[in-house]
Amino acid sequence: MTLKVSRRGRIAPFIVMDVLREANERAAAGAEILHLEIGQPSTPAPAGVLAAARRALDHDALGYTDTLGLPALRRAIAAHYDEAYGVSVDPARVTVTTGSSAGFILAFLASFEPGDRVALAAPGYPAYRNILTALDLEPVELPTGPAERFQPTLELLRRHRDLSGLIVASPANPTGTMVPADELAAIARHCDASGIRLVSDEIYHGIVYGMRASTAAALSPSAIVVNSFSKFYSMTGWRIGWMVVPEEMIRAIDCLAQNLFIAPPSLSQHAALAAFSCQDELAANVARYADNRSLLLEELPKAGFERFAPADGAFYLYADIAHLTNDSGDFCRRMLREIGVAATPGVDFDPARGHGTMRLCFAGDRATIAAAARRLAAWRR
Repeated sequence: MTLKVSRRGRIAPFIVMDVLREANERAAAGAEILHLEIGQPSTPAPAGVLAAARRALDHDALGYTDTLGLPALRRAIAAHYDEAYGVSVDPARVTVTTGSSAGFILAFLASFEPGDRVALAAPGYPAYRNILTALDLEPVELPTGPAERFQPTLELLRRHRDLSGLIVASPANPTGTMVPADELAAIARHCDASGIRLVSDEIYHGIVYGMRASTAAALSPSAIVVNSFSKFYSMTGWRIGWMVVPEEMIRAIDCLAQNLFIAPPSLSQHAALAAFSCQDELAANVARYADNRSLLLEELPKAGFERFAPADGAFYLYADIAHLTNDSGDFCRRMLREIGVAATPGVDFDPARGHGTMRLCFAGDRATIAAAARRLAAWRR
């Protein structure tokens, strides 16, 4: 007898992870691979974070913490909102999570019932869509493009009825585009007036190139903010993030987290306590991303890549390659196999319209980014 496999597990893959697997296999076989596919900093955690981790290893039992996180870390995160945004956040509303991924699971479970419809931009981070689907929620994709700067707009929202939620990411993955402060405030007001739970993904805050990022924590008492130490703080593998949640949702999040995760990783929490004191090192990382961004915007047109989403923040370029291919998956596979440059096909972010796009991550060191640009130019000649 063949036992069933739950339909909840029959969701679409996170294609970038498949690309990373093939890239790593080719590297293990001796190929020189340039990684522009995976969205993570190439730098380790800041020195202060590493020192804090060593102290914790030496002096702490590293057992379970409170489910919602170390009180000292929750206070530090709350203080960050005051310092970075001028917003007063009660530490009781802060919950530490096992990466932002756990934050989204908790947010969706606490906010929505099976069958609820949750809107999100397309292109967008594929895990939103896939987690929603696995939880028997209905993703409602809002097709966006240059006219909308690849972000949800009030006009797009008003075309859809019976929405229970909206996910906004600013800066966004894969495009790097941002929602201006006044537009985000208008979206938050619309959500509050329409009974729509706003979930604001702010994991790329801190990585911006001119425009200032706004937090939904300042705009709506009912919004859920999801953030992480992964991107700006360069702590991807530490799997540590946080949420700011409405007061009436604290206990629901607590009970869900108790049963799903028990507590976030103890070592990572002790280490993250030092992250807010490492601003000089983190600012240097962002300066390097800005240099890499400028390099690619100058060099990629020489390889025939001329149209990109406005990269206001994060560390991605979302390139229009429709003049080169109508199969971004095949295009990225050929890039990897023929010149050793790994990139993510646009179908990962927009299954319906991503056949003519791809995402390049410029979070690597400058030598890697420059070498990738040279290989692409030679390949396209």
